[in-house]
Amino acid sequence: MKALRISGDELSVQEIAKPLAEGESLVRVVKSGICNTDLEIARGYAGFNGTLGHEFVGVVENANSLLIGKRVVGEINAGCGKCDRCVRGDARHCPERTVLGIHGRDGAHAEFLRLPEVNLIEVPKSVSDESAVFVEPLAAAFGITEQIQIGPEDKVAVIGDGKLGILCSRSLSLTTHDLTHIGKHRKKLDLTEKYGNVTGVLADDASALQKSFDIIIEASGSESGFNTALNLLKPRGKMVLKSTFHGSPRWDAARVVVDEITIVGSRCGRFAPALELLSTNAVEVKDLITDEIPLSRGVEAMKLAAEPGVMKVLLSN
Repeated sequence: MKALRISGDELSVQEIAKPLAEGESLVRVVKSGICNTDLEIARGYAGFNGTLGHEFVGVVENANSLLIGKRVVGEINAGCGKCDRCVRGDARHCPERTVLGIHGRDGAHAEFLRLPEVNLIEVPKSVSDESAVFVEPLAAAFGITEQIQIGPEDKVAVIGDGKLGILCSRSLSLTTHDLTHIGKHRKKLDLTEKYGNVTGVLADDASALQKSFDIIIEASGSESGFNTALNLLKPRGKMVLKSTFHGSPRWDAARVVVDEITIVGSRCGRFAPALELLSTNAVEVKDLITDEIPLSRGVEAMKLAAEPGVMKVLLSN
């Protein structure tokens, strides 16, 4: 089968053996989505070698699965199933977990993948393949509400106008009446303002908003975004860090202490709420697709995904 793989600093589409189910579910990938984490892994983040990709929709093929023939998406963290965290249903933090296309497990930019059946969730008929690819990043965005409480009157800002930032803005606009989206590109901010209670602000104009926000979602993946968030938070505000990137940012720890800022790292979220948002059309995603490219041209697709202004690039089989 074809697979988009990283080995050291070499990215290529290779012919490799189709995975064996080995007690897991074999999924034929229909579409997968390239995200910033894929781009960062290709630059060296996480030290991963293997098949990239963790956003996908596919069809279960192996006969021993109760989901055979069903369209599915899949939670990306596969736990050991035995530790306290797995027993509590929190495989996301199992110390022995593998992570699809990120750590210890080949990913979704391939013709087939395998995951434990417990990780798979059937996709409702009302959700298209193109929309279903967004379940993982939308779950990550809306998963913020699992970690911190956001009320209707909280003043919230999202920093970063990439794909994840926009999904954070669109999903959190359902929980607060006062959301500001800060970014560097007017066209991208226009995508956030389609939701009535979201105000787009260019980063160059954000200095006028110092100490204005109760909660800030930092989704730019940049050192400057972190510092901007510190400037805009009220004392005792909360900063949620959403981006993964390769590097060691510097930040002003003294300001965090003096203003008593709470910093929350936020990674994955639950898939069921994200599927509900898509199936009820509460969050729109199709307008975030820039292009769809065959898997055989995966290297070209990765280059396109890294270009300024490009949103979601899909790979299709």
